[in-house]
Amino acid sequence: MSGAKSGPTGLVDHIEETLIAALLGLMTVVTFANVIARFVFNSNILWALELTVFTFGWLVLLGASYAVKKHAHLGVDAILNMLAPGPRRIMALVSVGFCLIFSLLMLKGAYDYWAVFADLPPTSGRWFPTGFDFSARSQSFYEVDDIPMVAPLRFLEDLINYGEAYEKLPKVVPYLVLPVSMLLLVVRFVQVGLQIWRGEADRMVASHEVEDELEEVRSKQGEND
Repeated sequence: MSGAKSGPTGLVDHIEETLIAALLGLMTVVTFANVIARFVFNSNILWALELTVFTFGWLVLLGASYAVKKHAHLGVDAILNMLAPGPRRIMALVSVGFCLIFSLLMLKGAYDYWAVFADLPPTSGRWFPTGFDFSARSQSFYEVDDIPMVAPLRFLEDLINYGEAYEKLPKVVPYLVLPVSMLLLVVRFVQVGLQIWRGEADRMVASHEVEDELEEVRSKQGEND
């Protein structure tokens, strides 16, 4: 592997990797604690399952955009490998274009779904935003089933719930990952498209980095033998 990255790109990578690792760690710890509580103390952490589900959702959705950035998604490149660099670049740009359209549609849907929980107007228009629908009914009072409200988020009661107290965590918090992850996905596809346009990459899917690393390990082992 190459040396440590520096600059803004390295910092962003570090933040994303740390957040993803923290989510995975939290999910593991909560699940383990619930197993201990159930089989050792004959008890149950009521909110453990719901928190694990939400944590897994955050992990998957944030990880999807990070994988696009790192060209780590699985893909079939048999046809790309048979093409010359020019046609390969065109096909890659077309693929990025379709993915970008898809992610923009997902962003609109994700924002519209989350906005009502944040006491914000969703967008109007079925496919593309044509404005904001200020007649939409706010659902900021909706809460999750089991996770209790935490003190640091009490400000949301005055901000979006008109001063009414929450007993459980409001849905606006766990569902925030929907528009954020879709926005990140749009940004990542734009970045990949620019990389392909500038000739820094020739495809969206993973290059053969794993195979290259394995070959490097084998060569080092051969040198040591």
